[in-house]
Amino acid sequence: MDPRRSPALDTATSSAALALYARTFGDAPTVIASAPGRINLLGEHTDYNGGPVLPLAISRRTTIAAGPAKGWDFVSASEGRAAGLDIAAPMGAGWSDYVRAALRELQALGKAPAGARIAVTSTVPVGAGLSSSTALTVAAGAALLELGGGALDLQAQIALAYRAEHDQVGVRGGRMDQTISVLGRKGYAMLYETGTGEITMVPMPAPVYVAETGVEHQLAGGSLNARRHECEQALAMLQRRWPQLGALAAIPRSDLAEVESLLDDPFRRRVRHVVTETERTREAAAALAAGDLERVGQLLVEGQASLAQDYESSVEEAEVLVRSAVEHGALGARLTGAGWGGAVLVLAPAGVGEGERIMQAVADAFESRFGRRPATWRTRASDGLRLESLPPG
Repeated sequence: MDPRRSPALDTATSSAALALYARTFGDAPTVIASAPGRINLLGEHTDYNGGPVLPLAISRRTTIAAGPAKGWDFVSASEGRAAGLDIAAPMGAGWSDYVRAALRELQALGKAPAGARIAVTSTVPVGAGLSSSTALTVAAGAALLELGGGALDLQAQIALAYRAEHDQVGVRGGRMDQTISVLGRKGYAMLYETGTGEITMVPMPAPVYVAETGVEHQLAGGSLNARRHECEQALAMLQRRWPQLGALAAIPRSDLAEVESLLDDPFRRRVRHVVTETERTREAAAALAAGDLERVGQLLVEGQASLAQDYESSVEEAEVLVRSAVEHGALGARLTGAGWGGAVLVLAPAGVGEGERIMQAVADAFESRFGRRPATWRTRASDGLRLESLPPG
């Protein structure tokens, strides 16, 4: 399957990227690629534990305009210019790491251009748990691949973006973010069984509201990598009893009590989250397929409690947002993304103005507690990677 191609500019960020490129470099790009951020409805910290996830691509996107050059010159509308970069230099330069990481992976495949100028624009909030880094990596990989005259199918582009983030930058997550950013479909969420690779698209016609905590999380290093290491340790302990156990998500819910008796904290609580979240995620996908948004909302609230208590990845700001959303009539709410900051998703009941009313009340409650108003917005399940080939000049 080839990347989705669009014959004309079809996103606001595409026009902005084209203008930024022209303003910075004085001519026109030859390629424009864009990729979305994502919201994960349920299935948090299950992907690197062999379990299911239930993400959707959002309408906010990162776009890259690219053209050939003798060297490397990058510019971001929000982060400024990075000219004359050494692509082989150690990571730690900031936003350009993700572009360099994608480029390194393309170079390893022999599909990279000899040089490039790129301009980056985005409407995906940075550090909000909405996968802004993956949107950048996926878009960069697609744009530079096209610029280099190479071709990869979508699964290979997913794998390339995963390696770029995991191996090059050091973000030790799973493959969910790259998969939904590439394969997202308008009007659908994706049940992705990471243990088997099976993908089922399930209808998601309802809008999702987002409230940003204003607490920026960092994925490379820190808490996410620590949690993943704890899960790896817990799996190794359990494999002494069950040598054939391949992943924590493979533990049946019926065996959870016995498993917990074999572990001390924090390993007991980490495993409990993975096992119960695996069950919640599959049930939520079935509820979406049946049109039962009320049950999805209940599962969101249960998932938030597990994130806070068993995985210890929530923050006070998220707890206030979730609690106030439910108190004011939301079907459910939950921190989305790895945690330790980021954003809360809110599922509102049907009805004209209901979502807006709830989000107004949520913002009021947050401002009363923290003295600042959170950014809130609405999105829907949207398409994944898009590639637009533009004529020279």
